[in-house]
Amino acid sequence: MTSHPTVRTWDTPRPDDNRRLCLAADIEQYSRFDTPDQWAAQARLARAMRTAAERSGLDHGRWSSQPQGDLEFAVLPPGTPEELVLGEFVTHLAAELGGYNATRRPPGRMRLRLAIDIGVAAKAALGFSGPAPIAVARYLNAPEVKQALATAMSASLVVVVSDQLYQDVVRSRSHGLDPEQYRRIHVQQKEFAGYGWVRLPGADPQDERKPCPGAPAGEPWHLARAEERAQPSFVQHGVHGTAVQGVIHGSVVYEPVPGRAGR
Repeated sequence: MTSHPTVRTWDTPRPDDNRRLCLAADIEQYSRFDTPDQWAAQARLARAMRTAAERSGLDHGRWSSQPQGDLEFAVLPPGTPEELVLGEFVTHLAAELGGYNATRRPPGRMRLRLAIDIGVAAKAALGFSGPAPIAVARYLNAPEVKQALATAMSASLVVVVSDQLYQDVVRSRSHGLDPEQYRRIHVQQKEFAGYGWVRLPGADPQDERKPCPGAPAGEPWHLARAEERAQPSFVQHGVHGTAVQGVIHGSVVYEPVPGRAGR
């Protein structure tokens, strides 16, 4: 009789073991640069991300990064403090970009969209698989996020975080996080549908008087708060997909949580 080895349940990887912070930063209107300027822009993006991480006390060398020309996608090490990334890292990144742009005319400035989410991001043959890499890509390319940066000319950075990070981390107000600085948007990208929260760190307060992307009747950001409070929050319901060298495939389906407010 052939014996079979006993598989112990604690030896089998659990989905929670692969829960990681994921982020992606994309250069606004990268195609406007010629070839030498594209080379310089990529170098500036890499330097800005590394500098902001180091100034925040994060070990950028441990990030699993996938540079993709005008975009850097990264999966952060297990245990990375979420509030540190949303707080100090974002602050230092905005300052780094703002200092660079302050010495240049508008055509030569570099502005970024930054998306952050947390979830399963497991290593795959050619990249990462799981919902978090997919969600980050959807948030990053949402028209509402692009519009927020395009209309806020004083900003060098727009940040969009998932609803889960907003509810679990931003609302804690630790590390200087202020929920009032965020505005909720509804993102509909391919099979992805859910809420994200947008912030314009370092932007002129006058930019808050401009229309809030996704708000009814083009309301300004500061008037969109009542609408945000009235809507339910969304949580992840079902997910599948794979990220392959920056080309992210799959789907994420969100459903509302009955009785849970968005703020």
